[in-house]
Amino acid sequence: MDLVQHGRAAPAAVLAAPGAPVARDGRERRVAAAGRVRADLDVIFRREYRRVVSVAARVLGSRDQAEDVAQEVFLALGRTTVPEGEVRGWLSVAAAHTALNLLRAKRRRASREETVAAAEHTVVSDVADAVVSRDERRRVRAALARLPRKQALTLVLRHSGLSYAEVATALDMSPGSVGTTVRRAESALRKELNRHATPE
Repeated sequence: MDLVQHGRAAPAAVLAAPGAPVARDGRERRVAAAGRVRADLDVIFRREYRRVVSVAARVLGSRDQAEDVAQEVFLALGRTTVPEGEVRGWLSVAAAHTALNLLRAKRRRASREETVAAAEHTVVSDVADAVVSRDERRRVRAALARLPRKQALTLVLRHSGLSYAEVATALDMSPGSVGTTVRRAESALRKELNRHATPE
C-alpha cells in the first residue's frame, strides 16, 4: 500500500501499518493505551510534516528517504501522549535520531559507492563539478555519522532552524550549554573531515 499521497504521508494509513518500527528519542516515551491513536495527530501532522521532512533531509540529503523517516516518526508520535507543548521538539529529535540511525546503517554502502564513483570519474568539467559537490556532501554526512550522538543531534537541530531554547528543551539540556555543544560539534565535524580527507 502506498503510504505517501502527493508527497505527504497519510497519518491514518501510516498508523494502520502493523509492525511498523517505532522511533526512539533517547528519553522515556509516553505511550498511549494499546490500539489508541492520539486525537490531535491529523492537526499536528498537517502543521509539522514539512519541518520533520526538512530535519531528516538535512541529515540524509534525500527527500524520499526523509519522507520515509517522517512516516516512521509520525507513527511513533501517534502512539504517544507527548503533551502538545513538547510535540515540536519531540518530532525534531525523533526525525534527527531516526535519520542518523539510517545514515549510520548505510555508511559502509556509501563508502563503497564513493570508491566506485571515484573509479568512474569523468574529466568533463561540468560533470567533475557535480561529482565534487556530491562527494563533499557525502563526506560531511559520513563525518556527521561518526560524531557522538548528542553532538550530532544538537548540530542537526540547530542547523534545522530550532532556537537554542528549543534545542535545549528537545534534548533535555540547559539552554546555556547548547551554544557550547554546537561549537564543539562543529569543531569535531571539521576534525573528522580533515582526518578523513583524501590526499591530493
